[in-house]
Formats: sequence, structure tokens, C-alpha cells
Amino acid sequence: MSNKPNLGFGLPNAIAIGVGVIASLILITSCFVIVDSGRVGVVRRLGAVQPDHLPEGFHLKIPFIDQVEEMDIRLRAAQADAGASSKDLQVVRTQVAVQYSLSGPVMPSTYQRIGTRAMLEGTLIAPAILESVKAITAQYTAEELVTRRAEVKTKIQGSIEEFVNATLDEKGVSGAVMLANVAITDFDFSDEFNRAIEEKVQAEQEALKAKNEKLRRVTQAEAAAAERTLAADAEAYQIEAASKARAEAIRREAEALRDNPDLIQLRIAEKWDGQLPQVNGGGALPLLNIERQQ
Repeated sequence: MSNKPNLGFGLPNAIAIGVGVIASLILITSCFVIVDSGRVGVVRRLGAVQPDHLPEGFHLKIPFIDQVEEMDIRLRAAQADAGASSKDLQVVRTQVAVQYSLSGPVMPSTYQRIGTRAMLEGTLIAPAILESVKAITAQYTAEELVTRRAEVKTKIQGSIEEFVNATLDEKGVSGAVMLANVAITDFDFSDEFNRAIEEKVQAEQEALKAKNEKLRRVTQAEAAAAERTLAADAEAYQIEAASKARAEAIRREAEALRDNPDLIQLRIAEKWDGQLPQVNGGGALPLLNIERQQ
């Protein structure tokens, strides 16, 4: 009698056990779902979206009947490049970034009536940016878009919010999208406008240079005139001072002559060169009396 084991009976049993274990694991794992942080779960039961959302964490579900779509509700940026014409008919391309987040409780209705987050950006956020940029850009000249950038940004953000809220109200999902901020990342103008700006800046720089040169020359001329005026005033002062000194000397000398007649004879003697005058005719020669009067 042979002691060889019956392998034909044991192998099918092992396969059956293995299949049963795998089926049990699949059944167990299909009974629950774990929603990651920053996301909510949208339950589709046999294709029909359920009204309640699943917050982050562990949840039970009906195996093979319920399917859970996880939706990211965290803050995210959607960007769009919009072409428009300014008030002065300049072609402007504006790059706008919109930061927004989604409301978890409204996500089931949003998913049902609009779709996934990518679909929401493509069918709602991007059109809102394009329409708002065109409407607001037309209110400003190309130069004002740069010089009044903060004002333009505020108006674009308000227009985007109005567009998004009106669309959500129409779809019956009010409050599904919450805008946090709108940023204008870049203004791109035509080559002709850029050249015109460069020429204007160059002309302003040349005008400023000419103005500064003129101011420098005027300042130099004024300084030279002031210097000449000071020199003339100094010379006039010296002449006046000398004249006053001379007049004072004459006055004192006149007083001295008036009070001392002998001083006149002295002055005459000081002026005489020792030569007698030549006189024709008879008579006595005139002599100067230079003796001191007693």
C-alpha cells in the first residue's frame, strides 16, 4: 500500500482558500474609504451624486455600490492670459492669477452641476478672467494700465467676483467658490507701443538734461552778476569813504587856515620855487612878504 499524499485533492483546496482570502480583502476594503486632509469626498451611489459630502478621515460605504470622488478644497491659483484693447486702442496682453478655494459642504452639488475642479477652472474661472480683463482694460489707456495698476487690479477682481457669483447663483451652487486674491502678474504691450514709450522716456530725459543745463547756466550767470554787484558796491564804498575822508581833511585844513593866518604864508613859502617873476617895465619889483607878522 502506497503512502504518497493525494496532491490532487489539496491543491484545489489551497486555491479556493486563496481566492476566498483575496475576495474577503476586497470586500473589506470596499466597505470603507479614507479621505485625505484638505479634501472632501463626493459619494456617487450607482452613479447618482449624494447630497452629503465626506470630510477628511475614515468613512464606511456600501461595497461595489458607492464610489467616492475626492475633491481638493484647498487654496489654489488659476492663471489665464487675456488679450484686450485699451482705451487708446493699444493691444494689451494681461496675465492674471486668481487664488481661490472651494466650499466642502457645497462640493456634491458643484460636482453634479459643474464637474471636477479642473472643469470648474476651465468653464468658470478662466472665462471670468477673460471677460473681466477685456471689460476693465477698455476703461484705461495703455499708460494708465501701468501707472494706475492697483486701481486696475481692484476693478478686475471685483468684476471676476461678480461674474463667478452670478454664474454660481444661476447653477444653484452659491458660495461654492471663494476668491482670496487676484494678481496681475504682467502687462505685455505691442512692439509699437513699447518703442513709443522708449522714445517718450528718452525725450523726457533729454528735456530734463537741457533744463538742468539751462538752470546751471542761469545759476552761473546770476552768481557772476552778484559778484560784479558786490565788487561795484565795494568800490563805491571805497570811493565814498575816500571822498568823506578827503572832505574831512579839507574841512580841517580850512579851519586851521582860518584860525591861523600865518599858516597861509607858510603854505605860500612851501609852494615858492625861489624864482622871482619876470616883469617888463619900470617900477619896483614886487616882493612877497614872508616875514612873520608880529
